[in-house]
Amino acid sequence: MKKIAFVFPGQGSQKIGMGKDLYLKHRIGKEIFDNIDNSLNEKLSDLIFDGKEEDLQLTRNTQPALLAVSMAIVKIIEFELKKKN
Repeated sequence: MKKIAFVFPGQGSQKIGMGKDLYLKHRIGKEIFDNIDNSLNEKLSDLIFDGKEEDLQLTRNTQPALLAVSMAIVKIIEFELKKKN
């Protein structure tokens, strides 16, 4: 069995628009962002995709935003790998 490791970026790598393609092109990505928005009871995805850079740079926004994008990436990869098996 192959082992896979993921290394994700940290604070300072955030950028408005990050992950938007995952949301628009992958059902799983959309589900992840929608679930996070629902869990937080706010539209974090709006800030990530189309918000103001200075708002995204706030730690209280940056950390969950990076986690959201990272989770979407992992779940999309998992889904795609399962399809191949």
